Amino acid sequence: MQYIQGEKPPGCIFCDDGDRASDRERLLLLRADHAIVMLNRYPYAAGHLMVAPSVHQGELSELAVDIRSELMQLIADSSRILKTVYRYEGLNIGANLGASAGAGFAEHLHFHLVPRWLGDVNFMTSIAETRVIPEHLDRIYDELQPRFEELSRR
Repeated sequence: MQYIQGEKPPGCIFCDDGDRASDRERLLLLRADHAIVMLNRYPYAAGHLMVAPSVHQGELSELAVDIRSELMQLIADSSRILKTVYRYEGLNIGANLGASAGAGFAEHLHFHLVPRWLGDVNFMTSIAETRVIPEHLDRIYDELQPRFEELSRR
């Protein structure tokens, strides 16, 4: 409700402002050469990540090959980290390309990684349109950030 009723901040959540001090506030876990990994502030499940190119582009086909390659590598690395930390039973990976497809930030392509467990979707999400996350975002960030920091050193 905070997001729905609140004033939306200007700009794009995926575009880099260069201020590394705000990474935690932005829930940014990793800055790679051409892409970023961040937690979703309004997740469907604990560990819900987003992987986005650093360049402000909404079309996958318009990205350079090296950027697309890094996106796929980060998606693979992120899924491995999520599997290690959350021991998910399944993983949804997807991108909503364009506003008509449900993209909240249609101008900036991004992929969602949503860990899944048997029985995790119940009436709360499907009928009540409410998301229930059993873990606080700060704790999730603290749990995942060292693993992404280690990844950035490779």
